[in-house]
Amino acid sequence: MLRIAVPNKGSLAETATEMLAEAGYIGRRDPKDLHVIDPVNEVEFFYLRPKDIATYVGSGALDVGITGRDLLLDARMPGAREIEALGFGGSTFRFAGPPGRFQALEDLDGMRVATSYPGLVDGFLDERGIAVDLVPLDGAVESAVRLGVADAVADVVSTGTTLRQAGLDIFGPVILESEAVLISGPSDAEGAETLLRRLRGVMVARRYVLIDYDLPAALIDAAVAIAPGIESPTISPLRDPEWVAVRVMSPRKTANQVMDALYALGARAILVTAIHNARL
Repeated sequence: MLRIAVPNKGSLAETATEMLAEAGYIGRRDPKDLHVIDPVNEVEFFYLRPKDIATYVGSGALDVGITGRDLLLDARMPGAREIEALGFGGSTFRFAGPPGRFQALEDLDGMRVATSYPGLVDGFLDERGIAVDLVPLDGAVESAVRLGVADAVADVVSTGTTLRQAGLDIFGPVILESEAVLISGPSDAEGAETLLRRLRGVMVARRYVLIDYDLPAALIDAAVAIAPGIESPTISPLRDPEWVAVRVMSPRKTANQVMDALYALGARAILVTAIHNARL
């Protein structure tokens, strides 16, 4: 059986569980369950702390897992590798310090830097030849400077409001753009390719919709320019020989703009349908 590590809590847990369910796997019903077997799909799920997943997978104890790219790099497990970005759980890591004190990354040399991701930050700075005294914290990193335990911090940034409220300014380059990723261990496991294909199908279904519409046949080329689809639209004849029915996959985020443009062109009976799953 394929052994899969899944976050048991935190920001990645809910979406990862939903994604696996959409991919056809049977997950846990009780949030207290730490181990679930799905005999139909021949997989075992192990629900673990997100920070531990890269360690279990990288050691070969489990075959694959879902975790954050930040957590993968922070674990510094040589056997664990990213095989697919999953399109959720996005975050950005930056340095921050007192206003005016730090202008460039080099200003950190010899300073104390507080972070919840010491492995990630140490690797980033080591590649650039900058030596700092890392102060590992489990949370509330933005308070470290005010409380005198660090000169600067390295933390997750969304809008920067939390850091500004703590009296800190962002500086230097982006440390990492992170998101949820599927990771694999040292060896390729049987069933991992099926899991990857299913998860890709879910991601396609989340990004695209089906658009169906009727159109005067003379306008096909113009309509295809508006909505070209993944490969090519499906075009079917209607009873009226001057009209055709068209079906096309189109990005979900621009579906309304595409509908407007098709209607202005002359398309009618325009329908949008969600995609539950896909294989491309």
